[in-house]
Amino acid sequence: MADQVLRTADTQEKTALSRRHAAAWFAARAAGTPPQIGTATPPDHPARPAKPALLDPRDVPRRRPHTRNGRLAILHAVAHIELNAVDLHWDIIARFSDVPMPLGFYDDWVKAADEESKHFNLICDCLAGMDSYYGALDAHAGMWRAAEDTAGDLMGRLAVVPMVLEARGLDVTPGMIALFEKAGVDQVVNALKVIYAEEVAHVAYGSKWFHFLCGRDNLDPKDAFHRLVRRYFPGDLKPPFNEEKRAEAGMPPDFYWPLTGEDAAESAASV
Repeated sequence: MADQVLRTADTQEKTALSRRHAAAWFAARAAGTPPQIGTATPPDHPARPAKPALLDPRDVPRRRPHTRNGRLAILHAVAHIELNAVDLHWDIIARFSDVPMPLGFYDDWVKAADEESKHFNLICDCLAGMDSYYGALDAHAGMWRAAEDTAGDLMGRLAVVPMVLEARGLDVTPGMIALFEKAGVDQVVNALKVIYAEEVAHVAYGSKWFHFLCGRDNLDPKDAFHRLVRRYFPGDLKPPFNEEKRAEAGMPPDFYWPLTGEDAAESAASV
């Protein structure tokens, strides 16, 4: 199931397949007959449509949020993030099936993949409402880097993808909601509120299974998190942080503030 989603290039086919597989998984779980956890050799990079062109991050034009074109560019970037999230959540299932995990691990990531598919489609509907579409603009080629860097390390994947990248979404989404509220684009506001509410759980899944693996290996979770983020994530984490939502997702400040750089961490500690 996971490998099939990863190898589907058309975005509408990919998300429809993702949602069908998720529905089949949970129907089987409800019936007490979950599909067996098999093995797969997922692709190094998920299949993608011909557009958007994927550019080096330095070559992606800077977005001007207070113009219509700037807001379109933000929405296009959000769609690109959500599409990558669909593949990231199926990839964690396909790539690490050799690691013995409880069925709850698969429940969480199948649910997350299903919700990311819904999120992508919501943003595509918003783009259509603004006479645009996913693929109309170039996109960031670096989105899959975290998957490549952590392809052989499940704890590293959990640390970097849900606990750093998706946690960053909790920080920035309220500002995006405010931006589109000011512009009076209710469809986008409503879509972003759905995404914001559901992304908290995705970060929480990462934290839960990261702590599970730390407990199994008798590791200190905070120390392990700092070590893995420094290994796999380029640069420092950037405040401001949405501390309330991060805490709701199981991430206390002493997990992320020390990764901002020594000066910022000391300043935060002194406040």
